[in-house]
Amino acid sequence: MNPFQDLISLFYPRYCAACGNSLWKHEEVICTWCDFHLPRTNFHLDPENPVNRLFWGRVKIENAAAFYFFHKGSRVQHLIHDLKYRGRKDIGNYLGRRFGFYLNQIPAFRSVELLVPVPLHKTKLMVRGYNQSEQFALGLRTSMKIPVDARNLIRTRSSETQTRKSRFGRWENVSGLFAVTAPERLTGKHILLVDDVITTGATLEACAGALNEVPGVRISVAAIATSLI
Repeated sequence: MNPFQDLISLFYPRYCAACGNSLWKHEEVICTWCDFHLPRTNFHLDPENPVNRLFWGRVKIENAAAFYFFHKGSRVQHLIHDLKYRGRKDIGNYLGRRFGFYLNQIPAFRSVELLVPVPLHKTKLMVRGYNQSEQFALGLRTSMKIPVDARNLIRTRSSETQTRKSRFGRWENVSGLFAVTAPERLTGKHILLVDDVITTGATLEACAGALNEVPGVRISVAAIATSLI
């Protein structure tokens, strides 16, 4: 960091997005302590992990993984909240770059050809200004060196928030909610469907249901975090 950047840091200090402590010069978005201690799932190493099993018998998914465990009141929840509601797009991009590095070590994920983020409805996108899942996908793109298609899978109507809904209520809320606008661009491809948090899997199941209508498509899933243990 040059002296000018040091001066900027003096008046505009940088803080860890997970714990709030000051970042050192070499640190980005989250501090080294949080990077080491945030609860990683390592699900990408286990083909029978809880996220993968979640979709068994429900929808055709090849591989599924999440970077962190999600618990209410945790630092991971704080990261997700700031990413979604406080304009911290850099959090999604940073975590995507980090997770993409690990996914690239796994042959099952190295065959992915296209990243497709779970879409927001256009009205919510206008209010928020960006799609948090797309920001995560852009980070994955940097590490995995594969393109992002954020316009082909669309949300056809707005839906109620999934918070506090039962598992069936979540499924009912998103059933038939997604569509593919240009299936020819996805035909025969291995797609990585990207989301922020996996709880019941209802949204991802609905997205995968729409994508599975495309001939020859293969679907894997990656998320920042999951509440599944």
